[in-house]
Amino acid sequence: MKLFKEVLANRELMLRLAKNDFKTKYAGNYLGIIWAFIQPIITVLVYWFVFQVGFRSVTSAKYPYVLYLLSGIVPWFYFQEALISGTNCFMEYSYLVKKVVFKISILPVVKVISALFVHAFFVVFTIFVFALYGYYPDIYDIQVIYYSFCMFVFVLGLVYMTSAIVIFFKDLGQIISIFLQVGIWLTPIMWEVQMLGDKQFIMKFNPFYYIVSGYRDALLEKAWFFEKWKYSLYFWAVTVIVFLIGTTVYKKLRVHFADVL
Repeated sequence: MKLFKEVLANRELMLRLAKNDFKTKYAGNYLGIIWAFIQPIITVLVYWFVFQVGFRSVTSAKYPYVLYLLSGIVPWFYFQEALISGTNCFMEYSYLVKKVVFKISILPVVKVISALFVHAFFVVFTIFVFALYGYYPDIYDIQVIYYSFCMFVFVLGLVYMTSAIVIFFKDLGQIISIFLQVGIWLTPIMWEVQMLGDKQFIMKFNPFYYIVSGYRDALLEKAWFFEKWKYSLYFWAVTVIVFLIGTTVYKKLRVHFADVL
């Protein structure tokens, strides 16, 4: 509760820092923040070419593959960016960590919010591409806000834990990179979960599958999140546990941050 109060009391400062973090990340480059959008778009094009043109992959559903791919990979882009940048937030802002009066608890939130700016662009971009294929926006699309919030809370809990541990165990950054490289293939983003046959239930233990399938339910399947209320309860139970563990680890280690940095 103390952490929540600190974040709530400094919400205006967080927004300013998040905007500044987003702008300065690409400062000095000729194209500036445009690079934040170029790389993900190229990644989507590469995956689309490899799986649609090269391997001639098709979804068993009645949707164009590019729409299936976009609706799954856009939330992954946000998760990846938020986790990597959030993990390094205390080391990046070490000069603020050493200031006694500064509430360093807001720094992980700043990074997770900063990643939201690019995510918001890609959500709009995805809806635009869907419209080009004849899938026009409707009331179901509003659920993207809910699933984005789910992802925000889940990754924030992880970031509180990883950002605290990485200060004392630098190798964690490399471990996270490997985890993300493997995770994108273990999550049905570029392939269909139906390929697992009777073992589909295994995917439901992956909390991020809830997010990916949720985006597709909102944009493609046109289904409401409460129709899968049991899985929603499971996801939020896991998220609460992750958040409690993350904030507890952060609380235990924060007193040593300034000394180590």
